[in-house]
Amino acid sequence: MYDPRLRHFSQSLSPAAVAANTPAEEIFAVSNIRLDDIILSVNKPTAQVGLGIVGYRVSADATIGITFSNNTGSSITPTASEAYLVAVMVRQP
Repeated sequence: MYDPRLRHFSQSLSPAAVAANTPAEEIFAVSNIRLDDIILSVNKPTAQVGLGIVGYRVSADATIGITFSNNTGSSITPTASEAYLVAVMVRQP
């Protein structure tokens, strides 16, 4: 069943390094998202041992925050220029 409030898009992101044993939010510009949208999921296309996505939010119009968690004893830099898939529910006007 098609729901016009649901949409998804691909966004190329190059996150910064995440320190050892730390969660860290990073902010990214995403032109097609609004503050009143709800992010349902963020999918990183490749797996990296010890690195996970533990949260996400719309922080402002055209801006999202993704919280990465590094569960290792060394810094991890998420793979650069990957196309993350973001699923969004658009709030009704």
